[in-house]
Amino acid sequence: MASSSKRAALSDGDRERYHRHMMIPGWGEEGQERVKSARVFVAGAGGLGSPAAIYLAVAGVGHLVICDCDSPELSNLNRQILHNDSRIGMNKAESAKLSLTELNPAIEVDAISTRIESENVDDLVGDADIIVDCMDNFATRYALNECALRKGIPFVHASVWGMEGKLTFIHVPDTPCLRCIFPGPPAQEVFPVLGATPGMIGCLEAMEALKYLAGVGENVKGQLLVWDGADMEFATYPIRKDPKCPTCAGSDA
Repeated sequence: MASSSKRAALSDGDRERYHRHMMIPGWGEEGQERVKSARVFVAGAGGLGSPAAIYLAVAGVGHLVICDCDSPELSNLNRQILHNDSRIGMNKAESAKLSLTELNPAIEVDAISTRIESENVDDLVGDADIIVDCMDNFATRYALNECALRKGIPFVHASVWGMEGKLTFIHVPDTPCLRCIFPGPPAQEVFPVLGATPGMIGCLEAMEALKYLAGVGENVKGQLLVWDGADMEFATYPIRKDPKCPTCAGSDA
């Protein structure tokens, strides 16, 4: 659960816009105030980043930081719903900012058009309360995982392939880190993906982040949630710390 000490006062417009949130048991005005005060770093504005960022924005996260160095291509538009044909060639982070501020002009959105690397990740993430991993490569994911560990903040990880998606909520020392779960990166490839798959999993990423920020519900800690869209089945698998993990071994349990 995020710290309850960070709370931004709600306006009358906020109370109307987020009224249905505040009806949720345990959410109320206090939960929405925590969401409004939050800063969320969204790594990637593609297939996963699009639905994740959209639902974080319309939920009233006060400050979204969207980081992506790429530009939309026509082949992206089956799933990257922050963008459209007129944005082809524009930086994805800048395109995302246009879409998100149109959806919710009451929030602040920063667009960063820089590649995330080990050398700059700490500065890019800054004082974010949580990292949402919407990347498509493990080199960047490992850098984000290590940043989250250094900063002591949660890291929502997800990935997709075809009609299947995976999700977990990482917060060392309460959970294993990403390197415990995936000791080495899979081979880089151009993989199949149905647009609705990152739509589904990106929404779940937003759900995990919002629950944490508002202090409602339980996150997917110590488990890997797997969704099989072909058969419409969910399954969860326990994940454990690797005592020899080069990233988190020695962190306090």
